[in-house]
Amino acid sequence: MDIKVTGGQIKEAELQAYIDHGKEQYPDRVIEGLDIELDGEYVNLHYRFQPEPFERIRRITGYLVGTLDHFNDAKKAEVRDRVKHGLEGGFEKI
Repeated sequence: MDIKVTGGQIKEAELQAYIDHGKEQYPDRVIEGLDIELDGEYVNLHYRFQPEPFERIRRITGYLVGTLDHFNDAKKAEVRDRVKHGLEGGFEKI
């Protein structure tokens, strides 16, 4: 884990407490780094997380889907035969 401390120094036990706090606050996220800014009696913490993967969702034939795996043959044929519309020549000025 990449840890940056600005504005002073902290003890190892305090640093570990900030790491543990982040793991408790964000149990479902992977912490890649921690920026600690010391400002007098105040401490500003900024956790940096590992990016979360996402699945692209599209609207196809009235359904929100990520993949066509669950479509039956008729729905797959609908997808294959659908007409895609586009703009030819751009917009006209009025």
